[in-house]
Amino acid sequence: MKKALVTGGAGFIGSNLVDELIKKEVEVTVIDNESSNNNEKFYWNKKAQNYKYDIREYKKINSLFENIDVVFHLAAESRIQPSIENPLLAAEVNVLGTCNILQASRTHGVKRVVYSSTSSAYGKNEPPHKEEMKTDCLTPYSVSKLSGEEFCKMYYTLFGLETVIFRYFNVYGERQPTRGQYAPVVGLFAKQKRSGRPCTIVGDGLQRRDFTYVGDVAEANILAALSDNQEILGEIFNVGTGKNYNILDLANILEHEYVFIPPRPGESRETLADITKIKNMLQWEPKTNLSNWLALYWQRIG
Repeated sequence: MKKALVTGGAGFIGSNLVDELIKKEVEVTVIDNESSNNNEKFYWNKKAQNYKYDIREYKKINSLFENIDVVFHLAAESRIQPSIENPLLAAEVNVLGTCNILQASRTHGVKRVVYSSTSSAYGKNEPPHKEEMKTDCLTPYSVSKLSGEEFCKMYYTLFGLETVIFRYFNVYGERQPTRGQYAPVVGLFAKQKRSGRPCTIVGDGLQRRDFTYVGDVAEANILAALSDNQEILGEIFNVGTGKNYNILDLANILEHEYVFIPPRPGESRETLADITKIKNMLQWEPKTNLSNWLALYWQRIG
């Protein structure tokens, strides 16, 4: 892999991935339109070729795929609650945008596309969640991301474009979004503690989540790009830890006061990744523990 393109590469997960690719001396092109309302800032690596473009605009982005080896597609309308408020935007970005990425990759002979999807596809399925489970989409967000998965599989089987699909479980880490009431819970709680406000716990706080470190997610993407295992192509892989915490646990790890706010529609009661498949086929497993990371994080910013 000499040249890579990262969509959403100025955001939380994407920018961490871009930094790792550049450390490995990969030439990186970034597309990001800075549309996420949860980000307090965006992270453009000056060593990359950066374009503030929208993935819905095919004619504008198409030429950037020339001579690219691997595309990492992370750009998305990526929050559950905003997708309920605006399903059309979720469909435009996550379905049309993904199709644009795949078609541009096909047109320019890109070798492989690594697609970032979501554990929200499992809905109310009983954990642990396995890739072969029947999906249970509860929101426009999960429906739109699952549609992107289907496009990825189809572009591989019909057109021969190599694709690998990842379902992420609650990613946290450096640069995590913290703005607004729908920001991911780890970053939101840390921000609330730092500002002296109580942590806001949705519902009863007993809902459980599998929290996955962003550095481990970046490593999974790079392994997928470099793997010679043809059996991974067109396949779905969970990217999680196989361990979960309830939200009260998280507040207690931070040793901070909390208040309860009303439950939200469309959210799963529990997520828990079965990571057998990714361990066996990509030799990936998580390295970072949430409790340990939070303790070190709070020492740095507290």
